[in-house]
Amino acid sequence: MVVGIVAVDRNLAIGKGGKLPWHYSADMKFFKEMTIGNAVVMGRRTWLTLKKPLPDRQNIVLSRDQNLANESLIVMSDVESVLDFARQQEGHLFVMGGAKVYESFLPHIQRWIVTEVPLAVEGADTFMPSNFLDGFDLYELRQLDEGLRVKFYERKLQNRER
Repeated sequence: MVVGIVAVDRNLAIGKGGKLPWHYSADMKFFKEMTIGNAVVMGRRTWLTLKKPLPDRQNIVLSRDQNLANESLIVMSDVESVLDFARQQEGHLFVMGGAKVYESFLPHIQRWIVTEVPLAVEGADTFMPSNFLDGFDLYELRQLDEGLRVKFYERKLQNRER
C-alpha cells in the first residue's frame, strides 16, 4: 500500500526555509512507529535535511542525482520505478515529502496519515495542495501528546484504481 504521511499546520504549511518549521517529539515518535519496517520515499531536499538514513526502514530518494546513492540509500529517478520497487517489498511505501514528491505520488496514494500541528507558521513557504484529500474519507482520529491530532484517511472505493 502507498501511504502519504505528513504533518501540517493550520494553513497546510509543511516547510519553511527548506526545513520542518516545528519540532514535536510526539510527532517524531509517531512517525517512527508508523514507518518502521517499511520503505520511505522522499525528495532530494528532504533527504539532505536528515542527518543519516532513517534506521530500520528502506530509504528511497526520488532524484536524478545518482551521486546520492550509498549502501543504505536507494536513488530512483521516477515515480514508476519507486512503485515497481515497492510492489516487490513486504510492507508499505510511505511517501514522506517534500511538496513535489507528495504531488508526484498523489494519484497513487491509497491512504493519508495527517498530523495536525496546532500552529500557523509565520513565513512558511512550502504547503500541501489544498485539494490533497479530495477523494478520501476520514476513518480514524487519534490524539497525540503536545496538542497534536492525527487523522487517517482512505481513498474512496469508487475512485480506487485497480
